[in-house]
Amino acid sequence: MGDPAGIGGELTIMAWARRDEGVVPPFYAIDDPARLAAIASEMSQSCPIVEIYDPRESTAAFGDSLPVLPLPLAAAQPPGKPVPANAACVIASIERAVADASTGRAAAVVTNPINKRALHEGANFAYPGHTEFLAALGGVPTSVMMLAAPGLRVVPLTVHTALRDIFDDITHDTITATARILHDAMRRDFALPSPRIAVSGLNPHAGEGGSMGMEEIEIIAPAIEALRIEGIDATGPWPGDTMFHEDARTAYDVALCMYHDQALIPLKTLDFHRGVNITLGLPFVRTSPDHGTAYDRAGEGTADPRSFIEALRTARAMADARAAA
Repeated sequence: MGDPAGIGGELTIMAWARRDEGVVPPFYAIDDPARLAAIASEMSQSCPIVEIYDPRESTAAFGDSLPVLPLPLAAAQPPGKPVPANAACVIASIERAVADASTGRAAAVVTNPINKRALHEGANFAYPGHTEFLAALGGVPTSVMMLAAPGLRVVPLTVHTALRDIFDDITHDTITATARILHDAMRRDFALPSPRIAVSGLNPHAGEGGSMGMEEIEIIAPAIEALRIEGIDATGPWPGDTMFHEDARTAYDVALCMYHDQALIPLKTLDFHRGVNITLGLPFVRTSPDHGTAYDRAGEGTADPRSFIEALRTARAMADARAAA
């Protein structure tokens, strides 16, 4: 469902409308059927809705109708304005999707964007965001956020952390733990037997031999060496300003970066509309479009569905790779 005040419903309908183009794998929505029908009508989009009660019904229905596992909203929902009473429904839709994927009723989970503040205020949501909530539902102590677009995959070591606070989180243990999850996920979910991980530096010019900071010498390089001793193909630390040009990207499969913008700026610059948010280290596959709820555009029918469609495609490919493994 995602945040019902945002563009998630529009993305769902737009993606289903492209089913005959061969770019969208079959899926079903966990949402309010009346809400989706109303959105389709407002968009003048032909999108018959069929209610299902078992995910296995969705495959046969998908060609002619959008399959929806009903989860009625608690209150009327205008576009662009979160309604606190509906926050619990958003959480319930995530929980049901994870349950379906965890029991094999679905191959993967693709989440529409949520607004964390709306969930905190409306349902006392106890997690910083989607990723932490999914880790808890999956019964794992931690997970890793990866962003992917054609030609580049990146992982920020520190995610939604203020720059002044990231130094406490960049440690030997956090680097090695994240890289291990990343290594295993690239093998299992992307069918790469020997994934190449490029690790960035933190400081300008990767510290330039200690003249611009000692983190590379004292923390990052020793962590990389420990990973290499374990048999993980990790290299670096690489200067953040030179590791994302076209030639440099041919030397690795995924970049492990030290902080949020160091990872996301190059990816969103290269392919803003097809970026996908992927959660690694879970017992199920989860992807999401790499953008927010777009309250300012909700209800206009002008949302761009490319990132959501790419999230569906990526989820299908990951699920196939995991099944094959």
